[in-house]
Amino acid sequence: MKKSIETIWKEGFLKNDPLVAPKLNNLYSQKSIDIVDKFRRMYKINRVAILAFAFIILPLSFLVKIPYMGIGMFVLFNILAAIAQKFSRSLNKLDKTESSYQYLISFDNWVKEMVSTNTKLSRFLYPYVFITMTGGFWFGSIGGDIPGNTFLNHFIERFPDSYLVLGFPLILLVVAFTIISLLAYFGGQIGNFDLNLVYGRILKKLDEMLADMDELTA
Repeated sequence: MKKSIETIWKEGFLKNDPLVAPKLNNLYSQKSIDIVDKFRRMYKINRVAILAFAFIILPLSFLVKIPYMGIGMFVLFNILAAIAQKFSRSLNKLDKTESSYQYLISFDNWVKEMVSTNTKLSRFLYPYVFITMTGGFWFGSIGGDIPGNTFLNHFIERFPDSYLVLGFPLILLVVAFTIISLLAYFGGQIGNFDLNLVYGRILKKLDEMLADMDELTA
């Protein structure tokens, strides 16, 4: 019995066989490779930008006399670049010789792992950025006057009835702790929002292609 058109289409997705629906197979294979290659290029640009920013912000922070912030951000961006490099290596290991469907499934699994890691890291990343920036402005230049102490003295003079904890107004500690807690709680969502800004369109195309293939192979 001759194969139905639907069966041929399914085999075109599931088999890496040039004799089975070759045009369909080649079309989706090329689309799959194009999507992954485009993402790979964007991911590389983003990784290089993170690393470049790390080496720009460090000397710049010394020039504007907030070196503690620069050092903290330099360390952070280098860690992020190292993590991105690790994911980049695993992305490059995806097997292009697989069928277009399996290739996209492998890429989709890679994306999910990357997003999961980003979500977990973001819960620490944004509080860390807040603490680093606050510390940078508070301590000022290395060996110089501490701007934070000047601010603290002015605050206590303005609000002499402030309740102090280890010399710090309780209200300031509460505000700082609240901001850090909110950043930690919503960090994952903020991180995913950032990812969608950069990769949202291409990941949407990935979902659409997988949905089409799932429908045909159902």
